[in-house]
Amino acid sequence: MTHTGDFGRRITHHRTRLDLTLEQVADRADMSAGYVQYLEDHLGTPDMGTVTRLAGALETTVADLLGGGRDRPPGPGPAMAEPVLEVLEPEECLRLIAPGGIGRVAFQGSYGPTVLPVNYKLHDGAIVFRTAHGGPMDKDLRTGLEGVEIKIGFQVDRIDEAQRAGWSVLVQGPAHHVPDDELATVTDAEVTPWAGGERHLYIRVVPHQITGRRIHGL
Repeated sequence: MTHTGDFGRRITHHRTRLDLTLEQVADRADMSAGYVQYLEDHLGTPDMGTVTRLAGALETTVADLLGGGRDRPPGPGPAMAEPVLEVLEPEECLRLIAPGGIGRVAFQGSYGPTVLPVNYKLHDGAIVFRTAHGGPMDKDLRTGLEGVEIKIGFQVDRIDEAQRAGWSVLVQGPAHHVPDDELATVTDAEVTPWAGGERHLYIRVVPHQITGRRIHGL
């Protein structure tokens, strides 16, 4: 029986992120696929030389692979030489955020401008996430007027520290509280909040405006 440790889970995460097979990672890191599989499946951390080769193969940093960056914001290092900022078309923005994950909801809350992280899925062309009935977000995203919805911002980004590159997508649109008679239209999105708890209210955001930027080298 194997007991996967944090180091192994980070290898698996980055390998999956890059859509690489064990053999491809092994080839990049100049080691056997069986050894990469062993590192993914067992507790413990190998020598620093192996960690360094794996970090390069997985396009991340040694610190990130060892978990050293868990408690700091991403992107503290210097910018790349001659960075290029590219404007993204709406279709490309939707492609980037299509896999789902964690995004940020921005709105005018009871105590001022508010930004909160949520787990989301892109479903039938709309952003879908869940919150608690009667909770702060539920209340703050209601106008109190029949048929009138609050327009919010929804942002997703990805930062590749190893490459000093990344992208950011902003979606703006009305926050629609999905009533019981419409639940069938969103429940198959299978979005699950990391925060847990009784978060059974689905919020759907139909994009009215989609913008995005990507930063990369020449």
